[in-house]
Amino acid sequence: MVSLASELCPAWKAGDLVLLTGQLGAGKTTFVRGLLRHLGVEEPVRSPTFNLIQLFDTDPPVMHADLYRISAASGIGLEEYLPTHLCLVEWPEHGEDVLAGWPARHIHIEFAEPGRVVHVFPPAN
Repeated sequence: MVSLASELCPAWKAGDLVLLTGQLGAGKTTFVRGLLRHLGVEEPVRSPTFNLIQLFDTDPPVMHADLYRISAASGIGLEEYLPTHLCLVEWPEHGEDVLAGWPARHIHIEFAEPGRVVHVFPPAN
């Protein structure tokens, strides 16, 4: 997951929305850790399961959200980071009320069973 994130990261920019789907323990947060390591983050990276959003002052700036514990994203502040950050969103199906309308590139990464099988769906545009 870490090397895959390092490989994909250079193609992404602020304003891109990376949707990370898959079961618990499938590797979503490990992927995010790898991407942030590639961007120079040295401190421990934990899933923002309880605080929902974490910000990282990298180039590009990164917003990491974990929507597992909510049923809708309206009102948690995702909208303010979408245009200015590379946005990595775990459990994006819980935030469709906000994310579906975002006009920028959507990159969908599905962490599938069994093991660490990953499907990357490039943006339509």
